[in-house]
Amino acid sequence: MSLRPRVVDFDETWNKLLTTIKAVVMLDYVERATWNDRFSDIYALCVAYPEPLGERLYTETKIFLENHVQQLHAKVLESAEQVLVMYHKYWEEYSRGADYMDCLYRYLNTQFIKKNKLTEADLQYGYGGVDMNEPLMEIGELALDLWRKLMIEPLQGTLLRMLLKEIKSDRCGEDPNQKVIHGVINSFVHVEQYKKKFPLKFYQEIFEWPFLAETGEYYKQEASNLLQESNCSQYMEKILGRLKDEEIRCRKYLNPNSYTKVIHECQQRMVADHLQFLHAECHNIIRQERRNDMANMYTLLRSVSNGLHHMIQELQYHIHDEGLRAVSNLSQENMPTQFVESVLEVHSKFVQLVNTVLNGDQQCMSALDKALTCVVNYREPKSVCKAPELLAKYCDNMLKKSAKGMTESEVEDKLTSFITVFKYIDDKDVFQKFYARMLAKRLIHGLSMSMDSEETMINKLKQACGYEFTSKLHRMYTDMSVSADLNNKFNNFIKTQETMVDLGISFQIYVLQAGAWPLTQAPSSTFAIPQELEKSVQMFELFYNQHFSGRKLTWLHYLCTGEVKMNYLCKPYVAMVTTYQMAVLLAFNNSETVTYKELQDSTQMNEKELTKTIKSLLDVKMINHDCDKEDVDGDSTFSLNMSFSSKRTKFKITTPMQKDTPQGSQPTCADESMLWRGERRFSLVGNYLFFLGEKKYREKD
Repeated sequence: MSLRPRVVDFDETWNKLLTTIKAVVMLDYVERATWNDRFSDIYALCVAYPEPLGERLYTETKIFLENHVQQLHAKVLESAEQVLVMYHKYWEEYSRGADYMDCLYRYLNTQFIKKNKLTEADLQYGYGGVDMNEPLMEIGELALDLWRKLMIEPLQGTLLRMLLKEIKSDRCGEDPNQKVIHGVINSFVHVEQYKKKFPLKFYQEIFEWPFLAETGEYYKQEASNLLQESNCSQYMEKILGRLKDEEIRCRKYLNPNSYTKVIHECQQRMVADHLQFLHAECHNIIRQERRNDMANMYTLLRSVSNGLHHMIQELQYHIHDEGLRAVSNLSQENMPTQFVESVLEVHSKFVQLVNTVLNGDQQCMSALDKALTCVVNYREPKSVCKAPELLAKYCDNMLKKSAKGMTESEVEDKLTSFITVFKYIDDKDVFQKFYARMLAKRLIHGLSMSMDSEETMINKLKQACGYEFTSKLHRMYTDMSVSADLNNKFNNFIKTQETMVDLGISFQIYVLQAGAWPLTQAPSSTFAIPQELEKSVQMFELFYNQHFSGRKLTWLHYLCTGEVKMNYLCKPYVAMVTTYQMAVLLAFNNSETVTYKELQDSTQMNEKELTKTIKSLLDVKMINHDCDKEDVDGDSTFSLNMSFSSKRTKFKITTPMQKDTPQGSQPTCADESMLWRGERRFSLVGNYLFFLGEKKYREKD
């Protein structure tokens, strides 16, 4: 085939081409040689000499397609009740034939039509060189456009009516021809799929919008019928079934762009239009925890605007009531554990419910959090919230040595769960104060189960509340390890003195930072340390001043404890006492009888503190009151109880101030404690506290 332009007889060439394109558009057989010859003929017409004949070829092809579509339209009209079937048959044939024609006319499309085709800008703003009412189109596009104009639009009403009828029969349980219905509907999309802007506009106008309106009417009536014959549970089950069926139906027949629109219309008619009915049942469903109904209600309500709000509110009220019921009327015995475990039980129950029944919905989780926040922070009228103290005591019980029957791993698991409850506390600063006080007692008196557990708990609080919340707690924890190093240095200092110093007691030191520990630095009374302790004090001051110059140390004796061994009885006893109690007992080393005045002179304690200390010793019958009157006053005289006995060989003497300590928290190791406060002349490092502990004494016979 020569590519050079030549003179072409249009009529002769067109007649040969017309025979071929008739066969092509009707899907008849065309030999390869014939196809190639017609392809060459189209090329020859487009480059004909002296004038190209492409425009005339386009016009004749358009006339042929118009006549062909009109003939098919007439055949469809003749089919009466089989309009959909015949339309679908001819559409399948025509659309495939149009694709083949488009391939045959490829040269015309690329060399003539595309060069003269109007752009989007031309169509919008106008172009004088081409008829604006008849813009050039590629042959495939032209074929589809003519089908739309000459086939679909004239049959629009008939096609729509029959399509809606067939889909309704499907809804009623019949089995219409799925292939035909889908094919017809898809043709509405296919005829304008070549358009870059709004390719679905024709489909929406001719079918989707009327179909949505009809669907709405159908399901409006369906919902009305179901409400008359069903209760709420049955209604929800049936509605979910209808929605599922309609979703399947959409996928069988419609364009994917319509799926969500159709389901939305169904939801509006069957759910949104009856929200009042559904909301009225929310209360009973949630209070009775009918899980299947809750799941169905959630599924339906979340699909409509503002549908879930009422259900979530009812859920929050229910969790709140369940929580208050769980934490009310707790027994006084072990209340902290009961409180935390009750809240955790409610939390676990409803987290599981939300995850399994309500699809883990975050709004429902938020309702759970709000409800439990109210429960945890609940307070009786004119009373304070108990939660901060209860939670601090719970931690204290878990972290003490007295937490029997649990391994460190089990304790850590419980504390991890505890954080769930802790996050609901509003007054976290109040909790921090309680926790710090209890931590101080555990650290100072050696009551912690393990230092690792203490550190783990502090880190959990840090993750929950940030560094600032736990900074003081971290410093308290760090002070204990720093103090161990200071003890070693002090012991080495004693051993390296030129003359070996015998303190006569075991001596342990704790270094505490003044701003971190919740301790009152101002003593409640003046105090003169016993002579037996002076050497230890002097040696420590010497050691400390050599290592930390420029600091002033102040003893805080009211926090100190120690052990006193009683050697004047047939059975040896060891008493764990405060420093104040120790000073009183040591006064009996030189005399079996001591007056109140002598004790006041030797201890330098004020009357209130001395009286309280003496009474604590009288209560356990370690000393006797030699006066007939019960009250202790300046004329009282005291003597050792030489017939003292106890079931335990090692026991603790509590003071009135210590009696709020839960049973089981007695220290298992003895320590005499002294507290110091050091101040630097500069503010670069800050203030420090020193806690000196564990002194042991022997009573003389």
